[in-house]
Formats: sequence, structure tokens, C-alpha cells
Amino acid sequence: MLFDNSSLTHEQFLARHWQRKPLLIRQALPGFVPELDADDIAGLACDEMAESRLITGSYPEHDWRLRYGPFNEQDFSRLPETNWTLLVQDVEKHYPPLQALLGHFSFLPRWRIDDLMVSVAGPGGSVGPHVDQYDVFLLQAEGTRLWQISETCDNALLPDCELNVLREFSAEQEWLLQPGDMLYLPPGVAHHGVAQDQCMTWSIGMRAPSAADLFQSLGEWLAERNDEGGRYRDPDLHARPQPGEIDSSAIDQFRSLLNASDFYENEFPAFLGDFLSRYRQAHEPAGPEASLSPEALVMQLNQGRKLRHNPWTRLLWTRSESGAHLFAAGSGYECSLNFARALCDPDSLDLLTSALSDEEQILVCELINQGHLYLEQL
Repeated sequence: MLFDNSSLTHEQFLARHWQRKPLLIRQALPGFVPELDADDIAGLACDEMAESRLITGSYPEHDWRLRYGPFNEQDFSRLPETNWTLLVQDVEKHYPPLQALLGHFSFLPRWRIDDLMVSVAGPGGSVGPHVDQYDVFLLQAEGTRLWQISETCDNALLPDCELNVLREFSAEQEWLLQPGDMLYLPPGVAHHGVAQDQCMTWSIGMRAPSAADLFQSLGEWLAERNDEGGRYRDPDLHARPQPGEIDSSAIDQFRSLLNASDFYENEFPAFLGDFLSRYRQAHEPAGPEASLSPEALVMQLNQGRKLRHNPWTRLLWTRSESGAHLFAAGSGYECSLNFARALCDPDSLDLLTSALSDEEQILVCELINQGHLYLEQL
């Protein structure tokens, strides 16, 4: 079933709501108690490694002010009693036990899950009515928040504002969310959430790259490999009376250059794995100070130490002629299909390490030394 208190199956949710229409799930996680409280989030916002924002203001006054972290205790002591919001990104990476929460979304492709963003707000706290271009699940963790949405609103933004706030917003539906309630919103739905008291909302974002993201990264990917990806050719060129014109045949040639079938058949999966495994990666993974050898790996596994994913690394794989192509934060490795499947599934890691081949031991060591995996302490 979809979460703990829903009559929808995963397939029904995907067919009826995913990227189609909003869904409110009352008590999606009944009895939910957050592992981190507001003080924990404030402390994380003081860490220079954390991406954090502090927003004050309200709608329709449009008295918005945006500040970026890291913050300090004085920043929080000076906050007004109302109309403020603290946002911290990638909380599940800074506090890895929260990765278990993302297990509720395992029916979605892992590469679609971006991060857990936590919002702590005082009464009236908001980031203004806005539109996101990605799917999002909004879990109420503490307190209450009023959510208003509009599926037909004008998307014109407020001018001269640091935030992407809608100039005008008229609600079509609204709900008051209590702890454990969850609201799903597909891309393009205008929404406005206002804290009714001191509250905390956990946002699980499902970001998707744009065509611009893909084209920019593709050019960088080709340049890094000294592969220009083909070059414009015009062997059937004829004299033209309009020398300044880019004619239809030239346009067709350029279009075919970008749509080269051999590239998309042979090279594109490798580019896509590289790109998606590091898309929106906030920090580069760091390996241990001393390199681990296969012999030391086997010894430590036999002593009971467990392999774990670095939360800052996204592990993905594609099928290849020889088995699988594994990707870790932009690095690529060839391996067997079974190895790739098991390695990318946190629930299968313990089973994987009991029967590693010599080649797989070497690959696991390389992944550890590059910072993509680590050995859990006993």
C-alpha cells in the first residue's frame, strides 16, 4: 500500500496522481515522531557544510527577506516571533539514519529522489506562494501547517524579489495538515504553506533535470573525453543566391548532428549514468586517509564490519553487453549485473559481501577508497 494509512496501491498512485494531480494522505505515517527536532535543525544550519536559508516575510504583504547560512545562535535569537522560516537541504545526508525514511518511496526510481529538506517555521512562517517544477511529498512532522493550492493560477512572479514568489495567488483547495499527514504535489501546481504555530515540515523532493541541464552536461562530458561527438558536414552543398541564409538543409544537418543515432545507441547510456549519478550533488565524497586493500577488506568483513553507502554518493547502474555499467557520483565501473543490483540496494549489501569474487573485492576497495562506500564501525 501507499504509506501506512492509504487505500491506494503504489500502482494506483502512479496511474492516478503521479505527475497528474495532488493527493492528501491523512496519517500517511501515523504516530510519526521526528528523529530531529527544531534545535537539531538550527544546529545543522550553523554548519558550513549545510545548505541553509532563512526567510522572513508574508503574503500578501510581500515583505520578503532571504538570507543564506551558515548561521549562528545570535541569528536565531534575533528572529521575530512570527513570519520566519528556516530551510535546510540534504538533511538525510547530514544525518544518515534518516535515509530509512526514504524507504517509503522505494517504489520510485532511486535516481529520482533528490533530498529531504526540513522547514522549521514560527507562526505565520512561509516561503510565499510558488510553483515547483518537480514532484514533492510534504510530510508534516510537528505542529500544523495550512496548505493552499491552485492548479490554474497565473505563474507571473513578483518582480525584484530574491524568492520565486507568485505575484498573485488565489487558492482553489486548502487543507490543515497535522503531524503524520502528507501532501503530494506534482510539478506545476501553485502552492502556499503557512505555519499555524511553531511547526516543522519535511519535504521529500523528486527533482528531474531539464533539457538545458542535459545539453550543458553533455557538452562538458564530451569535452572531458576529447570527443567532439562528430562534426558538421555538407558534402551535397550547392551555390546559394542568399549567402547569409542558414537554409533548411543546413538546419537539417545540424539537427542530425545532435541526433546522431550511433551516439544515442552507444554513448548516451554512459553519459546519462554519469550525469544522473552526480546531478545536484552538493558535496564530493571523500575516501579514507589510508587506502584499503582487498586482503584488509576481506579480513574486516569476516570480523563483522558491514558495507554502507556514503549518503553523499548516488549509486546507479545501466545494462551493458558484458553485464552492467555501475556509476558512483560521476565515476563509471564495469561489473556483473547481479553485483550492480546488490550494490545499489542498501538492503542487499550484507548479502553481497558474503560472496565477493576477486574482481569484486578490488572494485569494492576502489569504491571505498574513492569515498562512495564505507565500512561501518563495530
